[in-house]
This record gives sequence, C-alpha cells and structure tokens, in this order.
Amino acid sequence: MIFKGFTDSEIFTQIPDSFFRQLLNEIAEADELKVTLYALWRFEHMESRVRFLREQDFAKIIPDPGPALEKAVQRGSLLQVQKNAAAFYFLNSPRGRAAAEAFAKGQRDVPEGAVQSNPPSERPNIFKLYEENIGPLTPLLADTLKDAEQTYPPEWVAEALEIAVKSNKRNWKYVEAILRRWKEEGYAKKQDRRDAKEPRGRDVARKVEDFLKR
Repeated sequence: MIFKGFTDSEIFTQIPDSFFRQLLNEIAEADELKVTLYALWRFEHMESRVRFLREQDFAKIIPDPGPALEKAVQRGSLLQVQKNAAAFYFLNSPRGRAAAEAFAKGQRDVPEGAVQSNPPSERPNIFKLYEENIGPLTPLLADTLKDAEQTYPPEWVAEALEIAVKSNKRNWKYVEAILRRWKEEGYAKKQDRRDAKEPRGRDVARKVEDFLKR
C-alpha cells in the first residue's frame, strides 16, 4: 500500500532533538526504534498526570514487544517500574523520571480508569477546523492560528468556532474575541454547557459583541 503523504490538517507529534542527535544513530534494530517512537507519540498525547504504558500497549505494533522494550530500557530511552507483577514504562524525561520514582515508592497508584490505555483518537487541528468552518487559509492567518493553538486549549477553539458559525460571524476576529473574553473573564465549566448549550451560545454572542465594541 502506497502512503498518500502527510497533510496540513493532521496533528503532529513533537520529537525531542536528542532523538535525532543521538538515539537515531545508536538504535540499530527496527523493533526498538518502533517502541521508542510509539512511546514518544503516546506520551505526547496523554492528559493524565501519571503517564505510563504497559507491554500490551506496545503489542499493537509488535507481536512480542518484550525484547525491544528491554533494549529501550537498557539504552535509557524508557524507564521500567515493576508493581504487582506488572511492568510499567515511563519516558526518561524530567516529568517521566519524577512520575516513575513516585510510582515506584508507592506515592502514586495506577490512576482509576487507566487499566486500559487507548491510543489518542484523531482530532482536527486548528487549521482544519478553520478551513471547515470559515474558509481558506492565508500564510499570515496561518501564523496567527499557530499562536492561538499555543495560547488556548483545543476545546476552546472548537467551541468558539462553533459559536461563530451559529452566529453567522465567520471570521477569525470574532473567534479570537470569544477566546480572549474566556481567557480574561473565565471559561464556564463543561457541565454547565450540556443542559444550556443554545442559550449559552446566544449569551456568548451577545457578550462578544460587547467585547468587540470596547
């Protein structure tokens, strides 16, 4: 099967420079390279405070990941903590080392609901959301969206775009005004939105209009 190529609308994973400066030259076996890259991808998209993977998580890419994981641990790419006859793998980063140490000392337990850790689901990034809801991108606007992606949580951007579309205000200035107002005045809790989504949308639109008039 021929790969169709990367797109501008997908999410990209950050890879540490030390991977290319050192590890890429040192890792000779494909399976070790696979588990290392897979771990970097998975950890990048985890939201839990305690970020770990187990051997069965790597079985999605390698039938028997044990030997490859052992090599990654020996190399120092990953950290292994044994608990209750199970092995947990952490990224060898400042955050990963702190979590692994606390985990090993019993200061942190397996988070509730983390018995089955699934790969991150694909979600549209800010560029795709903009093109789908407002229109084509320009180079200048793309830079603006990159800054917004670093400033606001993705769920804020998605909801702000939705409100702009429903208010028939299909422009980034209006979306940005919503985001700035939420940042300055506070963002309502999610549970408050479920039962009053439409009324809140109208309320946000009114407040944003007032915000733009300042």
